[in-house]
Amino acid sequence: MNRLTTLGEFIVKKQADFPYAKGEFSSLLSAIRLAAKIMNSQINKAGLVDDILGSAGQENIQGEEQKKLDIYANELFVNALKARNQVCGIASEEEEKLIIFENEAGIQGKYVVLIDPIDGSSNIEVNVSIGTIFSIYRRISPEGTPAVREDFLQPGRQQVAAGYIIYGSSTMLVFTSGNGVNGFTYDPSIGVFFLSHPNMQMPKSGNIYSVNEGNYRYFSRQVKSFIEYCKSDINPSGRPFTGRYIGSMIADLHRTFLKGGIYMYPDSSVAPDGKLRLLYECNPIAFLIEQAGGRASDGKTLILDLEPSEIHQRTPFYGGSEELVLKLEAMLQ
Repeated sequence: MNRLTTLGEFIVKKQADFPYAKGEFSSLLSAIRLAAKIMNSQINKAGLVDDILGSAGQENIQGEEQKKLDIYANELFVNALKARNQVCGIASEEEEKLIIFENEAGIQGKYVVLIDPIDGSSNIEVNVSIGTIFSIYRRISPEGTPAVREDFLQPGRQQVAAGYIIYGSSTMLVFTSGNGVNGFTYDPSIGVFFLSHPNMQMPKSGNIYSVNEGNYRYFSRQVKSFIEYCKSDINPSGRPFTGRYIGSMIADLHRTFLKGGIYMYPDSSVAPDGKLRLLYECNPIAFLIEQAGGRASDGKTLILDLEPSEIHQRTPFYGGSEELVLKLEAMLQ
């Protein structure tokens, strides 16, 4: 067997490539790695234990039904990040308010983390891939003071790192620190993430489109036209494309990273601002997409150039192979 590189070794080896390269940044990533291992263990027991399946009987700030797994994952990642004392605050999809660490260690933290602890949590009940999405920023408020709202409302271009964890047939952690995208596959037999997908590059084009066509009637005329373009066999250019929609953003986008194509969650007559959240879903994914050579926009503006105004702000999202996203943007004008 060839010498495999672990995630820990990779972080140490590439430390100089990380913005603000310091030991605390490595510690922060290690906290996310640890929480991912625990999540992998719990998810693999779904159906055998009762405390992670089913509804929690309440809604989150988004008005969405919370699953037991949503609450478990949120507490797990918050506690893992808090324990390392490198983070001064967290914004989570599952929390209405910001989590500000005001203890002595917390206010010394140099980073804020925005996180969707579990993307697609309802899919665990039918054994479909789900994921975690995270985004890391350097705080802009003075160190030694509690984090403030402005620390979290930075444009996506200011991210120092972002990534996702996909819990599927294998568990993978994919992240970027602004120097390319690398994927690590978890070996549960020894509890280690190994580098399995170095320097991930998204194909410039593709023949897969991913959108919830159950909402087709609510889409704009332009979005409908693009979907019909994908289905058309006139002047083929590789068409008709294949339609693939899993219903878990991370699962759909992970396929797009590897095989190319386009993932779409448009605005619509019932969701005029779109459904996906800018700060802890779209920004980190857009950062990864651009680092892999793809493109992500709201149809007019690159996602990473959007100016956030609210923690739970929503936006339309179109991301994937550059040629297809540019084609869609042209049709939306």
